[in-house]
Amino acid sequence: MELRHLRYFVAVADAGSLTVAAERKLHTSQPSLSRQIRDLEDEVGAQLLTRSARGVELTPAGRAFLDHARLALSHVEAAAGAARRVANPAKPCFVMGFLTGHELTWMPEALQTLRDELPNIDVMISSQYSPLLANALLQGNVDAAFLRREQGFPELAFRFLVKEPLVVVLPNDHRLAALKAISPRDLVGETFVNVSDTAPVLRVVIDDYLKRSGINITPDHEADHLAMGMSLIASTRGVGLLPAYAQNFLTPSVTSRPLKGNTPTVDLVLGYKKSNKSPILKLLLSRLDELVARVSKREKA
Repeated sequence: MELRHLRYFVAVADAGSLTVAAERKLHTSQPSLSRQIRDLEDEVGAQLLTRSARGVELTPAGRAFLDHARLALSHVEAAAGAARRVANPAKPCFVMGFLTGHELTWMPEALQTLRDELPNIDVMISSQYSPLLANALLQGNVDAAFLRREQGFPELAFRFLVKEPLVVVLPNDHRLAALKAISPRDLVGETFVNVSDTAPVLRVVIDDYLKRSGINITPDHEADHLAMGMSLIASTRGVGLLPAYAQNFLTPSVTSRPLKGNTPTVDLVLGYKKSNKSPILKLLLSRLDELVARVSKREKA
């Protein structure tokens, strides 16, 4: 008795027809399949199938044999799978998260940092709002994330990366675009586009900056993400304050200008769960200073 005999028998039992099993499942001729089934019955010593007008039917012996045939085939497949896994072990997987918009700056260098020393790993990327990334870290769905220093996550650790200065984003034909730098008081009376609660850390930085500058501005619009912010600024001819990385995503009708005086900044950090013992995470953390230096060098080039 050979494995092919078991596979052929199961295929016929499932199809209920020698013809269907031969042509659609096994891609062999019906006479050849019939011969294989007869050989199996001779080996077993019992008739397993009977022909009828409706096709083929299992005999009581055939029904008893079918369950054991399925079990035997499943054991063989499990054994083959175990052998393949030993011969070709699965690559370790590491999930990195990026605050939407930071992939352009940090992802190439982060991937290089890992693959230079660990070429045989799979790295998956998740791009989300900062609070969602913090939750993903907490739940173990992301191993390390480039995000803001979110509050209310004592289980997470944050490593400082860089301070991102805020800039004024406005239409390129706006009257303030004629200035080399813009003071906070220049923003008074303008349609103001602020970030929404999808970026709570950045929102606090902007609100605190305006308050320290003695300016009371009520946002006219709130943007959930960069693309929405650019669109609102362009369509309302408004102004907004965004981290400098937003300059990588300016549309043709929108430009940016630096702020005068003491420019506000928002921290970008690498977050991870304190209980995460991944050796890949350990490597990334050990190379963090080099990573920051490479990104900084590339940004200045």
